Amino acid sequence: MIADNANGKSYLGRGAIRRGEALLPGLLRCARCGRRLHVAYSGKGGNTQRYVCRGTFSDKAVDNCIRFGGMRVDRAVVQEVLGRLQPLGIEAALAAMEVQGQEHSDKRQQVENACRQARYEAERARRQYNAVDPENRLVAGELERRWNEKLTHLGELEEELDRLAPLQAPTVSADDRARLMALGKDLAQAWDSPGASNETRKKIIRLLVKEIIVDVVDDSLALIIHWQGGDHTRLIVKKNKVGQTRWTIEGDTLDLVRVLARQMSDLSIAAILNRAGKRTGKDNSWTRSRVCSLRNTHGIAPYRDGERAERGEATLDEAAGILQVSPSTVRRMVNRGTLAANQLCKGAPWIIHLSDIENDAVRREADARRSRRPASHDPRQNVLNL
Repeated sequence: MIADNANGKSYLGRGAIRRGEALLPGLLRCARCGRRLHVAYSGKGGNTQRYVCRGTFSDKAVDNCIRFGGMRVDRAVVQEVLGRLQPLGIEAALAAMEVQGQEHSDKRQQVENACRQARYEAERARRQYNAVDPENRLVAGELERRWNEKLTHLGELEEELDRLAPLQAPTVSADDRARLMALGKDLAQAWDSPGASNETRKKIIRLLVKEIIVDVVDDSLALIIHWQGGDHTRLIVKKNKVGQTRWTIEGDTLDLVRVLARQMSDLSIAAILNRAGKRTGKDNSWTRSRVCSLRNTHGIAPYRDGERAERGEATLDEAAGILQVSPSTVRRMVNRGTLAANQLCKGAPWIIHLSDIENDAVRREADARRSRRPASHDPRQNVLNL
């Protein structure tokens, strides 16, 4: 442990456990040069880690040996570690219950041992006092003082032992027992619990893993995990693409924005995404500025007025104006299948092709629905064209 804690003093040393989000510092070793990888933090708050092998290069060199993001490789190694610890989870839970029940008896045993030692020392002090010449008053007074101190200490220990005697050994409650058994069956829940610190996780990993050899092969990481005891495991972890981070939005949300950007403004897109329950990469709601930032990042052009008309498309309200019927009438025609229309998602506008509106069957249906309007008996009543 002393050799491992000597940071930077040993070529093969793993280094001491330090603070930080990365779980594998000191365990990763470059497959190309054999040197230990360094960890570098960046991002807001320094919570984004990258593993870097500097190789034979200095800090001012143009390039490094290998480098990659640390989040995926950390998760992959943790899954391997938990997979090997899973059979021991129930045993650990039962051991925790047993330890909880033994705490009281262990404390009582310690006090009993201290009482026996105190009795021996008090008896020894009494024998020394009785063996001294009474005429040697200075020596006799010192021995009497020591004997009194031993008796006082023995009395305090006996009082503490009397207080512990009537108490029952604390047992694990039913709720705590159920929680311990649940954690034993699901170690991932125990691993991610708020009470488990990163230092504790690193210690657990180091108990099982001796070192990890890593190399970058195309767009993947080739890992060889050397376990304590001599066994090893080969693992392939996919690398993040350039520009891909943990804040990347889901692919279907990006595809939805690509299509909606050809139909409406950023403010309307944000409203539709919020109604559809879509969230940003940081789990925020959508706003006009966030939609604009997403478009700029992925090179999506903004919507401009008249763009739908140039493509020969119309919304449900525009189709109602062309057919001279109400929007609800057009919606009923769409539901019956008379008029073809497409809606990308719930809340998005209905898109209708102008060629479908000019269809003879659609025109006849619109004319028939207009003729069903009840006529007024008052000759002065005009028809309101919606």
